[in-house]
Amino acid sequence: MPKTRLDTARIRAARRVIDPVFLDTPLYRCEALEPGLGCTVSIKLETANPIRSFKARGTELVASRLADRASRAVVCASAGNLGQALAWSGRRRELNVTVVASRLATRVKLDRIRALGAGLELVDGDHEMARERAAAIARYDGIRLVEDSLDIETCEGAATIGLELVDSAPSFDTVLIALGGGALATGVGHVLKAMAPGVEVICVQPLGAPALTLSWRQRRVVTTDSADTIADGVAGRYPIPAVLDDLLLVADDAVLVREESIVAGMRLLLDHAGLVVEPSAALGIAAILEDRDRFAGRHVVTIVCGSNVDADAYHHWVRSTPHHHKP
Repeated sequence: MPKTRLDTARIRAARRVIDPVFLDTPLYRCEALEPGLGCTVSIKLETANPIRSFKARGTELVASRLADRASRAVVCASAGNLGQALAWSGRRRELNVTVVASRLATRVKLDRIRALGAGLELVDGDHEMARERAAAIARYDGIRLVEDSLDIETCEGAATIGLELVDSAPSFDTVLIALGGGALATGVGHVLKAMAPGVEVICVQPLGAPALTLSWRQRRVVTTDSADTIADGVAGRYPIPAVLDDLLLVADDAVLVREESIVAGMRLLLDHAGLVVEPSAALGIAAILEDRDRFAGRHVVTIVCGSNVDADAYHHWVRSTPHHHKP
């Protein structure tokens, strides 16, 4: 049992709190993808829900605990998906939700946050600046700050995906997990190490936003001056020390992939799985494309974690000229 901050009994209990609309998402083998990837591929589809990402598994836990408290106000920083999730979970429980985001965030994500009734504050900077502003609001107003990946609810909510993978009587031997702040990777990783230790847990991050992968490789927090990737959902620069500690216990590997591989992964998921996904959700497919030999003959599960994507940007990416991948 890895001694992470997470607790398997609490993760099981979380399933009773999370709205069922976010649970038991499709898990299926997608044979149409396999000729192009050279291995057996199963998809865990976390986009088939009202906010089109896995994040509500965590915000449902946060909101359920806040609903019992005197202070019913909460603030978070978000590239878009966490904000939508918190707005959705908060609206159900009549919480006062504020989301801080970069003015450069994907417009469709910002529009959805507003439509769900949350207050939205935009900052002229990147996600790390939004994090600083959200923390300042929480201090000033004396309200709950939700910090993605640091707050245990966000990790244990995501970990319920791991329970669903394990309970499926798995024949897979590898799980590819998008790595951003680390909640998804540490959550799913914790469950797999506890209940299916033979499965290899591989985290995937863009070369343009490598902070947590570099930290995992060096076993210490490594920050970066900038993040440059189309995968806005994973574009952090300042890893959280407690999250890195957990990741070191549950991840077997962390790999970096190129932007053109992410786009190629999005195109494959559209052409062969009928799935429109945001760049972060194609990271697993990108990892296979970049290292086919490693995955040959294996059964890989990739967690398709979100589909909140700007339509114009998406069409530009998937219609751009495919790059030929050299091994």
